[in-house]
Amino acid sequence: MSNSLHKPLNPQTFKPLNLFALKKKMTKILLLSDTHSHFDETILKYVHLADEVWHAGDIGDLKVTDVIKKLKPLRAVYGNIDDNNARMEFPLHNRFMCESVDVWITHIGGYPGKYNQNIRDDLKLNPPNLFICGHSHILKVQFDKSLNLLHMNPGACGIYGFHQVRTMLRFEINNDKIQNLEIVEIGKK
Repeated sequence: MSNSLHKPLNPQTFKPLNLFALKKKMTKILLLSDTHSHFDETILKYVHLADEVWHAGDIGDLKVTDVIKKLKPLRAVYGNIDDNNARMEFPLHNRFMCESVDVWITHIGGYPGKYNQNIRDDLKLNPPNLFICGHSHILKVQFDKSLNLLHMNPGACGIYGFHQVRTMLRFEINNDKIQNLEIVEIGKK
């Protein structure tokens, strides 16, 4: 008499449990913007510590992103100072999933309550979990209660512009959580 609960394993259909696949993945992000062609050893040090680098525009010379791409996966957008080469390589808007977080990066995006009019309607219609922009050279992290999204602007890590201190952001994405946010002050420009 055969017991259906104790059938022998068929080696052609049996798949062993992959314990590594069950382990939660965590992605370490370095977020920077407004390099304006500047790249130095301090920025490079933080690139090495990240799993991915995200650039929110005003790259300047593409040597900046070429160096990053050789070391880490890069997601970037072009900014208002970027030339046609940058505009051919990078989009104006970059929307993607990182683990279970919906991310939207653009250069000129504004901030909660004052979003750029060119994206305001799309943002309200389909808000991401994480909205990132650059352009202002002002570091700002703010939760938008009305759209239920986290807004980040890493400030500027380049040496051109009115900012006094060069900044970047580091954080982790763990499944659907954005955690361990850190402001990196590179120093005076």
